[in-house]
Amino acid sequence: MSVTETRSVASIIGGRVRDGGTRVESRNPANLDEVVCEAVLADAGAFADACSAARAAQPGWAATPAPVRGKAIGRIGRLVEDNKEALARLLTREIGKPYPESLGEVQEVVDTCDFFVSEGRRLYGQTVPSELPDKQLFTFRNPVGVAAIITAGNFPVAVPSWYLVPALLCGNAVVWKPAEYAPALGQALTELFLAGGLPDGVLNLVQCDGPSAFEGLERALSDGLVDKVGFTGSSAVGSRIGELCGRHVQSPCLELGGKNPLVVMPDADLDLAAEGSLFSGFGTAGQRCTSLGTVIVHESVHDEFMRRFSALVEEAAIGDPFGEVLYGPMIHERFYERFLDWLELIRDHHSVSGSSATGRITADNPRAGFVGDPDAGLYCHPTIVDGVTIEDDLYRIETFGPIVGVATFGDFDEAIELANAHGYGLSSAIYTNDPKSAFRFRSGVSAGMVSVNNSTSGAEAHLPFGGNGKSGNGSRQSGIWVLDQFTRWQSLNWDYAGKLQKAQMDVAELTGDAGFRLAWD
Repeated sequence: MSVTETRSVASIIGGRVRDGGTRVESRNPANLDEVVCEAVLADAGAFADACSAARAAQPGWAATPAPVRGKAIGRIGRLVEDNKEALARLLTREIGKPYPESLGEVQEVVDTCDFFVSEGRRLYGQTVPSELPDKQLFTFRNPVGVAAIITAGNFPVAVPSWYLVPALLCGNAVVWKPAEYAPALGQALTELFLAGGLPDGVLNLVQCDGPSAFEGLERALSDGLVDKVGFTGSSAVGSRIGELCGRHVQSPCLELGGKNPLVVMPDADLDLAAEGSLFSGFGTAGQRCTSLGTVIVHESVHDEFMRRFSALVEEAAIGDPFGEVLYGPMIHERFYERFLDWLELIRDHHSVSGSSATGRITADNPRAGFVGDPDAGLYCHPTIVDGVTIEDDLYRIETFGPIVGVATFGDFDEAIELANAHGYGLSSAIYTNDPKSAFRFRSGVSAGMVSVNNSTSGAEAHLPFGGNGKSGNGSRQSGIWVLDQFTRWQSLNWDYAGKLQKAQMDVAELTGDAGFRLAWD
């Protein structure tokens, strides 16, 4: 497909295209004149229908031997790898992510597939010794059933793969709703998965908006069509989904927002800390759930750190995501408009640095060294806000965009309080050369992920990913830990004694002499 062509995409339910619904355009946020695709957004009924199709297909998929399912995941990984550049280019066009980051995101899909290929031959249960003779105990992993997955668009292929790959590998059928502002990427990733050999109905794509997905999920849960919900998005929406699932005695997998701290200790390598803060805070235009929220700097190195950090941000290249830039545009107009709201949180006691202005970058509100045409897309100035305190809204509220707060601390306990008091607990980092500080931070911070002398931006594909508090309900994605989201343990006891043996009652006992004492005086 050439850049100038406009393709229409729609839902795929039970292997068939569902093309009835509202038509919307997906535009390139770096060049708003370019229409990436036209999407047909379905309604709540289509979401419920997709769950019905998944329910019908799931038993046959679960009966497919797990090693065979693993081979399908392997084929998907190779297809994604063979289409890496094309998928990365589409990613950059539809959400404006710099092309090198897009390549890295697609590679994460490949890495996830590669990891789970062999899980099809593992999915281990255990044999457990019984307390009774002539009896064996076993445990098995069974698929949950139908998984409904709803994902955000800031990582529109990597994050869905964290759900889709293990869910499918474990024998579940899936209904996936991608972000409505990244429909082309939802279509492209689904095409690659289906080309891997998945039977009709095992993976269903529903292109719809958030309210329709919620209403459809509510119907599907009421009708007993969904056994597991996975959601990546805002804490506010995650809370509503958690409530809905709770009414049906289900525990969803929730990966939500963050206000991720980065602590700079007195002994830190300040150049490294500034570089890590630059990428943590402003990579992907600050539009990651793991983006840096507040740099927490020891008072003895605050001024020198700020000098280095501000200089790096001021010099960073911003603009056309196909150029050599730190970041490109805001993903979508909705995030641009919300970013302008976050700027309203700046108060008189704060000092602002990082760019020649704030707000949208335009010819009339320029940024030195901008790459490309600023008026073509939704570009925003990077903003550092120094002087943030624990009472500030800017400290407490997740700000999804290129804005980073800086707070100062005197003792370690104050740093830990600043790292935790906002109630989020996704990612965190500390810069120090003292092992004691690193381990004290690890044990004191509430975040599910901790980096030492590295960015807050996440972890590798085979480590558990997820947060606590406002950042999630303790569920984890990636690595072997995600298997507990998409399987349920089943125990089996097999008694071949030929008589009824009652556990805890018919157990043999060995008697001893509890009063025995050595006589070696």
